[in-house]
Amino acid sequence: MRNALKIAKWEIKRNLKNKSFLIGLFITPIMIFGFMLLGSIFGGDDEDTGTNVYIHDEIGVFDTVKETVASSGVDWKVKQTDISEKEALKKLQDKEDTAYLFLNKDTLNQGTVNVLTSEEINAYFTDQLQLLQGPIQQLQAKELGLSDTQLAAISKGVAFQETQAKDEAGSDLTAEDMLQKIVPIIFAGIILLSIVFSGMYIFQSASQEKKDKIAEIILSSVTPGELMQGKIIGYFVLGIVQAVVFLIFAVPFAMWKWDIPVASYVLVPETALLVAIAILGYLLFASMFVGIGATMADMGSAGQFQGMVMMLPFLPFIFIGPVLSDPSGLIAQIGTYIPFTSPGVLLLRLAVLDTWPWMQIVISIVILIVSIWIMMKLAGKIFKVGILMYGKNATPKEMWKWIRA
Repeated sequence: MRNALKIAKWEIKRNLKNKSFLIGLFITPIMIFGFMLLGSIFGGDDEDTGTNVYIHDEIGVFDTVKETVASSGVDWKVKQTDISEKEALKKLQDKEDTAYLFLNKDTLNQGTVNVLTSEEINAYFTDQLQLLQGPIQQLQAKELGLSDTQLAAISKGVAFQETQAKDEAGSDLTAEDMLQKIVPIIFAGIILLSIVFSGMYIFQSASQEKKDKIAEIILSSVTPGELMQGKIIGYFVLGIVQAVVFLIFAVPFAMWKWDIPVASYVLVPETALLVAIAILGYLLFASMFVGIGATMADMGSAGQFQGMVMMLPFLPFIFIGPVLSDPSGLIAQIGTYIPFTSPGVLLLRLAVLDTWPWMQIVISIVILIVSIWIMMKLAGKIFKVGILMYGKNATPKEMWKWIRA
């Protein structure tokens, strides 16, 4: 194990001194969040949106109208004014999304409200004006001398209570509950993607060492098993480094842009389980990558079989549609039990389901652990022979012989 750690330390140092690795490590998150930041800047501030509504009130309903608008949720900025209609027309000539409403005796006697708007106005503004009917009708009823009981009955109107039918996958979670579920999933997903992508570099590492004739020198000091273990550990650490750098940019951005207290959502017991699933996924793919990578003469001549292996981490994308539409369905459960899709499908399902299927999670983790143990054994046999094979890529038939030997 000591030699394996030395190999891991060597891999880490070698990559951290590599300019292309360092550029990718920092430039990628800077570009992602830089473009998001520029989009938010050029997209404008949300506080500048909304329709400016100026009310010339001569009948004393401004406070009632303001309360009605506030409770309705429409995007109006209601202000009181005393300018005339002629002056309002002049002001509207150089304004956008602005309206002037004139409430006077004609409003009570004839039920009419003069509305002046700018040339560019919210398309829904005309429909939103119906909000004013309630306060105006209430004042009209008072003018007619109706009692408080009659007035309350008229003002109350009819309320329709709608209940929407939901299937078993439906969710009644609040936004706060959703964040508590999704943030740890995203955190674990970032770790999974980072360490799996770094694990794919094992492919290139083993192949490059064969091409440069370094493998023989290394194997004169350590065993093939120690070399393989060291590579897996080293690239796992590099993946964690990538995840940490990405999160250093992502966490402050999320707290600033969306006001999400990321730390309070991440520091929960569930996160440990989700990260463990991500690490198990890495160990499965890394053992496979290091074994197959040792069979390649060079990256440029990688055969079709090796190329298919590189695509295995992306298999969970096939299950995105079925899992989102029916996270408890048969296809989602099948994806949970297939080792190559299990980590991604599990994280996706746990983000959607209201109640976690603990029995399925336990079975899936057991399958993953057994699959990792088997894959490590197989990869070790392939790596032992393949790392010293030069001149051509190994065929599946040859690898099968090495496994059986």
